[in-house]
Amino acid sequence: MNWNAVAAIYRYEMNRTFRTIAQSIVSPVLSTVLYFVVFGAAIGARIDTVEGVDYGAFIVPGLVMLTLLQQSVTNASFGIYFPKFIGTIFELLSAPLSFIEIVIGYVGAAASKALMIAVIILITSTFFVDLHVAHPVWMVIFLLLTAVSFALMGFIIGIWAKNFEQLQLIPLLVITPLVFLGGAFYSVSMLPPGWQTVTYFNPVLYLISGFRWTFFGVADVPVGLSIAAITVFLAACLAVIWTIFRTGWRIKP
Repeated sequence: MNWNAVAAIYRYEMNRTFRTIAQSIVSPVLSTVLYFVVFGAAIGARIDTVEGVDYGAFIVPGLVMLTLLQQSVTNASFGIYFPKFIGTIFELLSAPLSFIEIVIGYVGAAASKALMIAVIILITSTFFVDLHVAHPVWMVIFLLLTAVSFALMGFIIGIWAKNFEQLQLIPLLVITPLVFLGGAFYSVSMLPPGWQTVTYFNPVLYLISGFRWTFFGVADVPVGLSIAAITVFLAACLAVIWTIFRTGWRIKP
């Protein structure tokens, strides 16, 4: 394992974040504050508690997951797409690097940036609500698994995309709606029976439910299913990336 090369890719990607700190860090935090104002203050004034949890605190895991998924996918997809766009990916592929080292460098940086923003949002939320974490170890595990899994997904999107429009297609039209419809701001038990059944087919529900359980000990689905869902998704992304590098799909002429 060429850890020097992995570290070089990782540092390059992290430095890009700090060069655009307003876009990379400040913007997601401001968006989260607006969510607290709209959902926490406006809607929270009409909904006291959800499953025994103050509504303002109840939406925190959903807000963190929303940002974590968006940032993991966006950072990883842009990180690998830009070398394709300017043609430097061929230098990367011709270097004495295995695909594992390339993936660790780009995905590790994307996951690190997403986790950093998630932690900032968690700290920011304490200024608005009284927040307690019932299972801190499991919270960290869920954060790590989710960040890495969706960074891998973003890596796949970056290789698949042929232009900047395609690069934004899945994060905007797939991931964000799934988060909003996956119980980020409400409990599934609040929905009519028919919509509850439909919601259970939303894979993001299992991530948000498991992550919320780490805070309050309440969940819409069994925690074991949440862990299984994110583990299967992680394995599927790894399998797709292995196939991409084995066949050279969209990365070789």
